Amino acid sequence: MKKLVAGLLTAVALLAMSACGADQKNTAQTSSSTKESAEVSLGASEQVYTDPKEMKESYDVVIIGAGGAGMAAAIEVKDTGLNTVILEKMPVAGGNTSKSSSGMNASETKFQKEEGIKDSNDAFYEETLKGGGGTNDKEILRYFVDHSADAVDWLDQNGIKLDNLTITGGMSEKRTHRPSDGSAIGGYLVEGLLNNVHEREIPIFVNADVTDIKKNGETVNEVTVHVQGEEPKEVTGKAIVVTTGGFGASKEFIEKYRPDLADYITTNQEGSTGDGITMIEKLGGQTVDMDKIQIHPTVQQDEGVLIGEVVRGEGAILVDQEGKRFVNEMDTRDKVSAAITALPEKSAYLIFDQGVRDRAAAIEFYDQKGYVTTGKTMEELAEKIDLPKETLAKTVDGWNTDVAEKKDAQFNRATAMEHDLSSPNYYAIKIAPGIHYTMGGVKINTNTEVLDKENQPIRGLYAAGEVTGGLHGNNRIGGNSVAEIIIFGRQAGIQAARFASENE
Repeated sequence: MKKLVAGLLTAVALLAMSACGADQKNTAQTSSSTKESAEVSLGASEQVYTDPKEMKESYDVVIIGAGGAGMAAAIEVKDTGLNTVILEKMPVAGGNTSKSSSGMNASETKFQKEEGIKDSNDAFYEETLKGGGGTNDKEILRYFVDHSADAVDWLDQNGIKLDNLTITGGMSEKRTHRPSDGSAIGGYLVEGLLNNVHEREIPIFVNADVTDIKKNGETVNEVTVHVQGEEPKEVTGKAIVVTTGGFGASKEFIEKYRPDLADYITTNQEGSTGDGITMIEKLGGQTVDMDKIQIHPTVQQDEGVLIGEVVRGEGAILVDQEGKRFVNEMDTRDKVSAAITALPEKSAYLIFDQGVRDRAAAIEFYDQKGYVTTGKTMEELAEKIDLPKETLAKTVDGWNTDVAEKKDAQFNRATAMEHDLSSPNYYAIKIAPGIHYTMGGVKINTNTEVLDKENQPIRGLYAAGEVTGGLHGNNRIGGNSVAEIIIFGRQAGIQAARFASENE
């Protein structure tokens, strides 16, 4: 199979795109156009993609979107013996998966058991339900937690090992799985999935923008795709899987559903514009929770880069401009974001020590980007970030006492308290909230079939990942989106392949 190398040219193209603005006055601008996007997506940008001239007119299953859900679906389809194709509108594969940071949540996994962590699917279910305000789709959520351990095993069997455990806000146990070295999961996962796609010789076309999904008779089985430099083509499939992601980078969608968030910066890559939702709505698909948009509490504001929850999960605290803690840092994202927004400056500082830095490998990337301020002592750090020296030192001393006593006297934090902040050097990252995730999308059932407004499946049409809604309710728990794309991406591939086989 002829291949087209997309690496260097793609990275250069991404670097050339305009960067985000310096503050929240930039209306829902995307940060993926920055150099950071090219670096995070390095594994994807150095990959090879299929020559557009090799695109066929028909496949058993057509998959729209080359993020984690799309690639997981393609692998499952191929493993049934059917042929499939992935169509990606961006110049590299990965989507928002490339920017994932903290890890993948799962319960009752072999890696938890190896560390002596006693977890349960029921606990995972209840904590996710609580985090979503009880508004989650309970059938979808039940399927999600019950298939989470199997998803971790499946990745491991395919050479993607996630055996380093941490914790995110709203969880009571270490169930966030990440690469062995503790690094951000995104690039590692995308590269691993791409390797599996290539090993199976699954064609993956980039710069291939699907603009329409069509129904012939009662079955969805055709798409219109615009490939860069080529005339639009009609490609048919016995089943269509939509894994195009959310709409966190769409000014139009944000203004339509949450105009109050129009001035927030976004962490999303620029391809997250809700295309799949729009196309599915034209087919009569139902949408849910479209106004449920997650604000992540810790976003670097110059370039819209997410500072992963793993930093707090490994022991960091948040302080205000007075050098004082003001919130349980491990509360759910909506509550931590609200606490920061309520501050006069609407921003805060993450404070951590060398121990946190050693345990959270992603911090090295933040330092390389220039986001991290360093001090040999807490007083020196305070002076560099213009916080009251005595107050900050007193805050950290008080926190260290709380850690020793395993009791947060101020805000009842109960997790991520295994280590105090006493190992020099000391570090700070200035953060504020930003648009991070869209909980709403098209409605599916546990077979990932897209449902119409009467809750009936649309024949031949499947969806998975952030393009769908319902799983997370009012608020997404950190680490659940990566789990979602693998669990439901696999299911979409399995079910689409089954439908295609039964409708020869």
